[in-house]
Amino acid sequence: MQKYQLPSTLQLERGGALIRPEFAYHTYGNPENPVIWVCHALTANSDVLDWWAGLFGPGDYFDPERYYIVCSNVLSSCYGTTGPLSENPETGQAYFHDYPQVTIRDMVAAHEALRQHLGIEKIHLLIGGSLGGQQALEWSIQQPQRFENLVLIATNARHSAWGIAFNESQRMAIQADETWLKRHPEAGDSGMRSARAIALLSYRSYQTYVDFQTDEEFKFTDQKAVTYQLYQGAKLSRRFNAFSYYRLSEAMDSHHVGRGRGPVEQVLAQVRARTLVIGLSSDVLFPPVEQQFLAAHIPGATYHEIDSIYGHDGFLVETEKLTEAIRDGLFSPSLK
Repeated sequence: MQKYQLPSTLQLERGGALIRPEFAYHTYGNPENPVIWVCHALTANSDVLDWWAGLFGPGDYFDPERYYIVCSNVLSSCYGTTGPLSENPETGQAYFHDYPQVTIRDMVAAHEALRQHLGIEKIHLLIGGSLGGQQALEWSIQQPQRFENLVLIATNARHSAWGIAFNESQRMAIQADETWLKRHPEAGDSGMRSARAIALLSYRSYQTYVDFQTDEEFKFTDQKAVTYQLYQGAKLSRRFNAFSYYRLSEAMDSHHVGRGRGPVEQVLAQVRARTLVIGLSSDVLFPPVEQQFLAAHIPGATYHEIDSIYGHDGFLVETEKLTEAIRDGLFSPSLK
């Protein structure tokens, strides 16, 4: 992991600023090769070869031997970029609840600052899924000439009322934790575990739970579906904190490419990159209709739907199908 500290202040869309924020990022491969910039999802980090193995890595479609791969950790996260547990330069203490609200556009501003620092002029491919796709879309609208190719996976043009309701339900769970108002790194942890259990219901599908969390014989206690929810909450607790989770969910809710610009359809028409939009058949959080809308209004975009039982999380699981879709839908010889 590498770090870059912005020498100035980053002004935020909703007001306030971050003083000399740090950005944590990973790069892989030779800078002379075509650049692939990856925007990651909600609780991921900048080590894309770890969490997107099968698509990114030695021998995979996006191989560091062939490409220069860049992935930057987003603002508000807890993986090295300035977030709620970082030191506030004005107080010398952690921000905690005082960490300002950031938006998708603020995340893009951070990516843009890092791009300039790295001296990258052209990006061969910009790719992201979910929250990462929101960032990629926003960036491709802000700088349409910067990107040659764009892959948007399981994402949308504005975050839906359905998605916002899921996020607010998770924030309510954190707020209900009696420790949440404490200025302590573990404040709200129990609430975050509950929030993650809520989130899993939107990340997976009915069939995923039926196929993998059904007990062979009925029992009153320790049912697989129950222990699975508890396990997922505990698993996130070991690597994340409630402050980052809370602020990141707010950032996702802020996503709206038409805000202050005009009708969404007209804004999407500003994208100039050759675009592939990928949906997942069983995604209930970002249903395929949202990706179909993107493809219908981004000039020349191609739409591909992956048949998957894994719901929204299919964009992390179905790497073989993603590889095939990207190879054939964007980089097949007939499309070059």
